[in-house]
Parts: sequence; C-alpha cells; structure tokens
Amino acid sequence: MPRKSTRLTFAVLATGAGVFSMLQSLIAPALPTVQHALHTSQSTATWVMTAYLLSASVFTPILGRVGDLIGKKRTLVAVLVTVTIGCLLAALAPTIGVLIVARVVQGIGGALFPLSFGIIRDEFTPAEVSPSISNLSAVIAAGGGVGMVAAGPIVTALDYRWLFWLPVGIVAVTTLIALRYVPESPSRAEGRVNWLGAVLLSGWLVALLLPLSQASRWGWGSARVVGLFAAAVLLFALWLLAEARSRSPLIDLRIMRLPAVWTTNAAALLFGAGMYSIWSFLPGFVQTPSSAGYGFGSSVTAAGLLMLPMLIAMFCSGVLSGRLEPVLGAKKLLTTGAALGAVACGFLALWHDQQWQVAVAAGIFGLGIGLAFASMANLIVGSVPAEQTGAATGMNANIRTIGGSIGAAVTSVLVTGHLQPSGLPYASGYTHGFTLLALLCLAAALAALLVPVQRPGRISGKPRASFEGSPAESETGAMMPR
Repeated sequence: MPRKSTRLTFAVLATGAGVFSMLQSLIAPALPTVQHALHTSQSTATWVMTAYLLSASVFTPILGRVGDLIGKKRTLVAVLVTVTIGCLLAALAPTIGVLIVARVVQGIGGALFPLSFGIIRDEFTPAEVSPSISNLSAVIAAGGGVGMVAAGPIVTALDYRWLFWLPVGIVAVTTLIALRYVPESPSRAEGRVNWLGAVLLSGWLVALLLPLSQASRWGWGSARVVGLFAAAVLLFALWLLAEARSRSPLIDLRIMRLPAVWTTNAAALLFGAGMYSIWSFLPGFVQTPSSAGYGFGSSVTAAGLLMLPMLIAMFCSGVLSGRLEPVLGAKKLLTTGAALGAVACGFLALWHDQQWQVAVAAGIFGLGIGLAFASMANLIVGSVPAEQTGAATGMNANIRTIGGSIGAAVTSVLVTGHLQPSGLPYASGYTHGFTLLALLCLAAALAALLVPVQRPGRISGKPRASFEGSPAESETGAMMPR
C-alpha cells in the first residue's frame, strides 16, 4: 500500500479504538435508566459494566498476541466485526441477561488498542510512528471523556438503546474500510498461541477483577471475595510457571522484565488507579444534592458537561505530546502527566465547593491523562521487538485496568464506608478519596522517574529480528538471552 494512505489507515484505527473507549464510559451514566427499562435490580445492572471490564481484560492481551502471530489486519477486522455484533445485540437486547452477554462480546474490542499500535509500528515510517501513537492515544483517552459527556444528551433526546445503535453504524463502516484499505502487517511472531497460558491468564484476571468490582456488595471479608483472591494468587503463580516453560509464551516474561517495560507498567498501574477512580466518582460527586453539604445536584447531562474541560484537555495534550516527545522524551512526559494528575486530585481534596473549582481540576487532570496515555504507549512500543508489540501493549493496557479496578475499589471503601442518615456519603469520604488518588498519582510520577532514559524519537517502524543488539537493549541496558 502506498505511504500516502497511512492517513486513511490511521483514521480507521482511531475510529475503532475511539468507539471502543467511548463504550467503556458511555453506559455508566445510563445505568439507572437501563435498570428501570429492563426491570432489574441495581446490583444486576452493574454487571453491564463488570462484564465489559472482565471481557476486555481477558481478550486484550490474548488477541494482541494472536495478531502478532497470524496478522494484525486479519485480527483487527475480526475484532471490529465482533464489536459491531455486540453493539447490535445490545441495542436489541430484550432482557438484562442478553445485554450482559452483549457487553461481553463488546469487550473483545479491547484488542483494538494493541492491534492498532502494532499496525502503526509496522506500516508507518519511523518519523510517523511516535506522533501517530500519541495521536491515537489522545483519541483513546478522549473517547472515555466523550462517553461521559454524550451519554446524558443521547438518552434524553433519544433512548438508551441509541448508545449502541450509533456505534453499530460507525463500526460497521469502519470495518468495511479496514477490510479494503488497511494493509496486512509483514511482521509476524514465530510460534503458536499458548492456550494453557491464555486460560491461566484469563483465570487469574477474572479471579482478581471480579472481587474488586463486587467487594462493596459481597463484603471484603466474605468467602467469595477471599476465595477469589486466593484463586487469583494461585492461578497467577501457575501462569508464570507455564509461561516460563513454554517455547511459545503468550506473554514473553523476558520482555516484561525489560527495565523500560516494567517501570512503565508500574506507572500505568498507579496512574490507572487514579484515572479510573476520577472517572467513576467525580460525576457522582457533582450529582450529589447540595443538601448533603457538598455537591451541586447536577443532572447527568450537566455532570457530563462539567467534565468537558477534562475531555478537551486530554485530547489537546495527547496530540501535543506527539510534538513534544521527540524533543523531551516520553519519560519526562509520563512523569509530568502523572504529576499533573496528583496536582488535580490534591486540588479537589482542598477545594471542591464551587463548580469552577471542579472544572479546573478536571481540566488539569485531563492534561495529565493525555500526556500519560501517549507516553506510556510510546515507551512500550519503543522498548520491545516489533513482533511482540501487540502482546506488550495489550498487557500495559490490562495493567492500567487492574490499577483502575484497585483504585476504584479502595476509593469506594473510603467514600461509602460511612453514610449520612440520608444514605449519601459524607464530604470527608470524598476528601479522603481525592487525597488517596493524589498520592497514587504522585507514586506513578515517582515510578516514571525510574524509567530508563531513551533517546527521543528513536521508535522504529521496522521489526527487530532478536533482542540482542536492539535499540531497546542499548537504551535500557537490558541483556536478555535469545
């Protein structure tokens, strides 16, 4: 395919990844509407979010690896078709059970992130790779913000089912364009899918994320929560053993031990805890009636609009990072992004009595998200062999999600641990929660400082035949055996 068509390729990748990111947050503000329309309980309705989270966590690294092995375009098209089917099924779902199944199918779209990064690395010129990854990361980050902002107006003007009807048309057209114009990547990993590793990876992810998402309802000391955490530890140990012994591991543990990779993943875990918690709890804070002593009694639509500064800031900073990365380096951008997140959460802990204060804090946090998202992706892509891009970026996305689940679970304990007679949280719960998130983002900035310095602009679009002598080695100091 001629190089001039990389713009069309990027448009396809950005649309698919952006829609998936939007689907993550689009349904959250509409859960009460879904609960009422489908005549179900609140606890059952929350499975619409939980099912999506679990599915995306399982399929993101697995299909990222499959793309490395059998071809990224082929896998990309299959995933886009699956997301279209999942959205169609959700739009038509007559019961909550069918909707939950549809969300599981949609969650397979998590693989769009690593597949897109891999295609950019394989098909774009070296000069285009870093800016394109930054721009795609900005779209992914902004997609979650668009979901929060757009959900209210769509449900008010149309119906909650249009939250899925609109993506059906967009993703279907994107699939057709991808099939026709996106080239098949020439870089392929050797080996096969390690299905034992895939099953064990799925097992420990579900066993870890499920109790984190449901502990507030089941009880942290309940047999289900404790048992699942124990199972997660056991399955994780078995997964490490199986991957270490496999000739064709699903996730090459040697790559995970690269200094630039493990430090970036540590920052992703901590920053993800802050980011997803802000997305989860800040809208609820502003929707709280002022009779509780805080909050503004905002509607879903008004709460979404108050998040608009975050959406604009994260997109602008993500795009800007692509221009800054060749000059400053991804490490400095990641550190700055995490530090801005800490500043924003600290600001919220101290000042949250006026709507403009929340809007300013949201904007600052958005700047941090845009910088951090883009720099994390660039650090991972620039530190691993081309044939491992999908698996490595998939695990980075997963680790960020795991951090988000942990952060949201702990913040929920702080916010809802002590309730007023009205059933609403005390203001101190949110203050303690925002303080915790500030500390987590600060820890992410400190982890980012441990990332080995890379020479700016060194991401290559060419595949690397082996680990030895690669730029990743020379820049991180890692020496791994063949």
